[in-house]
Amino acid sequence: MRLLVVEDEEDLAEGLRVGLSRNGYAVDVATGVAQAHDRLTVNEYDLMLLDVNLPDGDGFELCRALRTGALVTPGEADVRVLMLTARGALDDRVRGLDEGADDYLVKPFALAELLARIRALLRRDTNGGTARLVVGDLELDTARHTVTLAGARLALTPKEFGVLEYLMTRPDHVVASEELLEHVWDANADPFTQTVRVTVGTLRRKLGEGWIETVVGRGYRLTGS
Repeated sequence: MRLLVVEDEEDLAEGLRVGLSRNGYAVDVATGVAQAHDRLTVNEYDLMLLDVNLPDGDGFELCRALRTGALVTPGEADVRVLMLTARGALDDRVRGLDEGADDYLVKPFALAELLARIRALLRRDTNGGTARLVVGDLELDTARHTVTLAGARLALTPKEFGVLEYLMTRPDHVVASEELLEHVWDANADPFTQTVRVTVGTLRRKLGEGWIETVVGRGYRLTGS
């Protein structure tokens, strides 16, 4: 899943980027409203971590623009918004949620709690609120970051895990390479490389025959073996 961190504190932004990347997320960083606006209008994000006090604007206003359609994003799904801010007063929390935020976390916070909240937000529209994705005898646990097939643990790279997670949220649907690139890789990924094809190939070998179908000219489909 691809996340956008909107945070002007350099150390915190880098810490979030590293911590989230180590947990399998593709992470882009914006240091202000203008940069966030530019990224949101170009890239598809599954979730935005949004500070309120930014050097060139207000996180509340950015969230409102996103929810009212004043800021048009690519793709069909709404970007989930998790506000991360030191402004923890009741009025601030209420305003953030009223402006369209899906959740509100007050600084300082523990990475473990942040990760749990991210998982909860990302699975709202996928599998009804469980941390486990199950297709046939293939099981992916987003909380423990593990994958088992017929009870046997599979060792996957972070990108293989990300591709599989995305496909498992859309079983029997054809997912284009461009869509995988948008949601599993960050802004540094070269769209002209074969990185998606190579990653799908290694993942297919680990899963075995029959799990991932290549639909020529369209993309990939998780078939459920």
